[in-house]
Amino acid sequence: MLERFVEKTSFESQEDFIKNFRVKVPENFNFGYDVVDEWAKTNPDKKALCWTNDKGEHRDFTFAELKEYSDRTASFFQSLGIGHGDKVMLILKRRYEFWFSIIALHKLGAVVIPATHLLTKKDIVYRNNAAGIKLIVCVGEELITRQVLEAMPESPSVGKLVSIGPLVPDSFYDFRKGTEEAGPFVRPARPNANEDISIMYFTSGTTGNPKMVAHDFTYPLGHIVTGSFWHNLHEDSLHLTIADTGWGKAVWGKLYGQWIAGATVFVYDHEKFTPADMLRMIQDYRITSLCAPPTIFRFLIREDMSRYDLSSLRYCTIAGEALNPAVYEAFFNLTGISLMEGFGQTETTITIATFPWMKPKPGSMGVPNPQYDVDLIRPDGTSAEDGEQGEIVVRTDKNKPLGLFKEYYRDARLTHEAWHNDIYHTGDVAWRDEDGYLWFVGRTDDVIKSSGYRIGPFEVESALMTHPSVVECAITGVPDEVRGQVVKATIVLSGEYKDKAGEALIREIQDHVKKVTAPYKYPRIIEFVDELPKTISGKIRRVEIRNKS
Repeated sequence: MLERFVEKTSFESQEDFIKNFRVKVPENFNFGYDVVDEWAKTNPDKKALCWTNDKGEHRDFTFAELKEYSDRTASFFQSLGIGHGDKVMLILKRRYEFWFSIIALHKLGAVVIPATHLLTKKDIVYRNNAAGIKLIVCVGEELITRQVLEAMPESPSVGKLVSIGPLVPDSFYDFRKGTEEAGPFVRPARPNANEDISIMYFTSGTTGNPKMVAHDFTYPLGHIVTGSFWHNLHEDSLHLTIADTGWGKAVWGKLYGQWIAGATVFVYDHEKFTPADMLRMIQDYRITSLCAPPTIFRFLIREDMSRYDLSSLRYCTIAGEALNPAVYEAFFNLTGISLMEGFGQTETTITIATFPWMKPKPGSMGVPNPQYDVDLIRPDGTSAEDGEQGEIVVRTDKNKPLGLFKEYYRDARLTHEAWHNDIYHTGDVAWRDEDGYLWFVGRTDDVIKSSGYRIGPFEVESALMTHPSVVECAITGVPDEVRGQVVKATIVLSGEYKDKAGEALIREIQDHVKKVTAPYKYPRIIEFVDELPKTISGKIRRVEIRNKS
């Protein structure tokens, strides 16, 4: 499958990758027809999805079965009036019906809007009206269906509701019944053009209402780099990305790039993350490749990993937040596996990554994906030198890279703020070393200016994470009359240190940071908390911490 879209499928160096990697973009590309159905035609018995849950249930799906189920689902959605350009929200957790539904909606040329089950009535109303959602397909659980129903009086665009069960309230269509009774699927004559909107995500946002990030139908092709050249997948891989289907990370790691590479996607449908359960899944199902955010790896390394046979695991990638070197070193010492870091946003595919042919530098994001013309710029717009901090931007004067978003839907002002003069601004700050590796510093509005120094939150957080008492932490700046700002650390302590919270531990942590990193970066203020404020996607809300200071 990969050979259909790229001219060269293996590379020996970054220079080789930059020079020879090219993606062939078909006219009117549609992931449902051109990847899923193509696999069903050429290799129908190839396993596409290996699904299990925390109740002990298990199901495998071949590509032939996925074609059948997605066609039935598409026919059912057609009967509900869904077609080209219609907006459909999927609140499906990790249920396998998510894969039936997203492929079906692609085949119809509709717009998929994945959403988390953590949304409240207010969140659902906002999304329904902001996007003009026509249909909601959700898990049939009392809490979720109630929130959806309560949102309906304020959601005039929503015409129909579908539940996949087990509960199917009176006002919902039954997904199982609808797909079982659906007539033959009639493929639209021309379901989409490449530039049509295919999928939209509401960014979690650390401030303000979430934005609608719209991607076109070529977006899956941008994830060829994600699956084949960052996750390092092939047709014998069994890949696990730990993510709910409501987040962009799901299509990064549980769909597009993985199936183009021919890998099998492993899904563990669980209600509560438990490190021991996840390690058992890797052991029992012989997972070969794992991708997760640093938070997950922080929990895994605190388990007794020697109790599990992890010999099948060959490759691990990490993204979602910056990787603390201490986590890298601990995981490597326990498994012998390097964590290959990557960076991207909801608005992009993998933008900066540590690729298989590279030696990872713990704490570095890696180097730019050659599809993206990445630069670091100073506040005045000029390019930063090696060793100098600058905002990560993507230059688009030569071309729009595959995978870069189309727009913030229905918001030209916000689109222009982020993307103007042929430059897309990520809002993230990094520096580049002499080998071309990039190192994350923080968000542009998170960088602390103290006594003339620019201090990135991540570098202080990395130092803090090497102290045994620290489970999680967030660094923010606090106004100071003398220094402008001083560094504050908000820390979640590990269980054995909770009863030691006090001045002695504060001094111990401060002295530790002074030894691990430059002394001027140490936190002059330390606060211990039970948990950090986070968005519903799990990102730390530093703005909330700052506002409370």
